[in-house]
Amino acid sequence: MRTLDVIYPSAGFKDDKLFRKLRHGVGKAIADFSLIEKGDRIAVAVSGGKDSYTMLLLLEELRRRAPVPFELVAVNIDSGYPGYRTDVIEEFFRKNGFTYRMVPSEHYEIIKEKRRPGSSYCSICSRLKRGALYETAQTLGCNKLALGHHQDDFIETLLLNQFFVGSLKSMSASMLADNGVITVIRPLVYLAEEDIIAFSRLAKLPVVCCCCPVCGTADMQRKRMKRLLKELQVDIPHVKSSLLKALSNVHPRHLLDPALRRETVG
Repeated sequence: MRTLDVIYPSAGFKDDKLFRKLRHGVGKAIADFSLIEKGDRIAVAVSGGKDSYTMLLLLEELRRRAPVPFELVAVNIDSGYPGYRTDVIEEFFRKNGFTYRMVPSEHYEIIKEKRRPGSSYCSICSRLKRGALYETAQTLGCNKLALGHHQDDFIETLLLNQFFVGSLKSMSASMLADNGVITVIRPLVYLAEEDIIAFSRLAKLPVVCCCCPVCGTADMQRKRMKRLLKELQVDIPHVKSSLLKALSNVHPRHLLDPALRRETVG
């Protein structure tokens, strides 16, 4: 079994410039979108990837400093893919003193049985995992669920919907889930993926692969958006910040949606 030597970042990185930058970004998101309030009990979805580890560590650091009390519970959903190292994730939770819940599931078997030939592997997997997260959050008495989508995810989703779906939408920093009970929050909305990658290396986070059958080959359209943005940044360095700002600077009168026009006129 792999042995970890992980130290909570505030012990070794709380004065690091990058860590302070990330902490400031999450703190700003919390303030701008009222993501956390007094008495909240937040389920933090941790997959074992760089984004979710970083989110958990930053939220814990802010919890220690916060003027209002709130609780965190790390939650891992094991979809049942062969080789997925939940032991590594659980050891990280234990060594860093997090309250946590490991949730095994039979999602892999369900996907193999139910997925239609040629349909997206990721879409059915994400729906099953999201449902499990909602259920677990409620079981744990949590009123909020934190997901690790960062700035690049918001921007790429905006472009994907425009290019391939024909809709002008992305993700919300805070929204009531479909179950009408849990509020989903995304505290990393202001954090650039490149900064998260740099921090994960600096902190030597024990990142594990999801081990799904299409890992590395799925979501090719999103990868195209990443390449496009990288190319645009060469001539337009601020393109990402501009696109993110556009999501909070909407002018309904200048769009073509008839429903929006009626609301504006009314």
